[in-house]
Amino acid sequence: MDKVTRLILVRHGQTVWNKLGKYQGQADIELSEAGLEQAEKLGAAFPFDDVRAVYASPLKRAAATGRAIASHLGLTVETCDELKEISFGDWEGLTYEEINAIWPSVHDGLFYRPDITDCPNGEGFAAVQKRAVAKLKELVARHAGETFVIAAHGGVNRTLLCYALGLPLRYMWNIRQDNTAINVISFYADGRITVDLMNDTHHLQEKI
Repeated sequence: MDKVTRLILVRHGQTVWNKLGKYQGQADIELSEAGLEQAEKLGAAFPFDDVRAVYASPLKRAAATGRAIASHLGLTVETCDELKEISFGDWEGLTYEEINAIWPSVHDGLFYRPDITDCPNGEGFAAVQKRAVAKLKELVARHAGETFVIAAHGGVNRTLLCYALGLPLRYMWNIRQDNTAINVISFYADGRITVDLMNDTHHLQEKI
């Protein structure tokens, strides 16, 4: 019987823009001090020791989170452009309130119909899912029967989880992704996919 292929999918640590509520997208924002601490806690308490490879978005916040995991596993990080966050275009660096004041109908569309809404001078989540799933399939084939890590972003992770769950992309916001959340997805030789864990942040809890 063929072994299961297991993906450990994580979201990056906190940034200053996360704290301020600014839309980051492909703006290359670094982890904040709190985010670096989160990433270090994730790496130190990473609950998998049979990982063969670590991949990440090339954006600093995700790549640094990936390195925090990889350093504890004796591995290096390979970055993949396909794992970048959505391009929010004209919205990057703006807050929810600022965007809603100028683009209310399009902004509503991003939340109520993310499957068919594109950001002004940016992209839509359908495009994000297409590129991210294509890369995921490539990595699953490369690591058949192994465990590997992807460190990416809230939007990217939601699109991958929708794919794994067979959930229409319009429901992506029903899936929560906190900073440094761990998700586990298993891929079987017969084509079955199971989501075994979502949005786990136990590594951030203070020990008693």
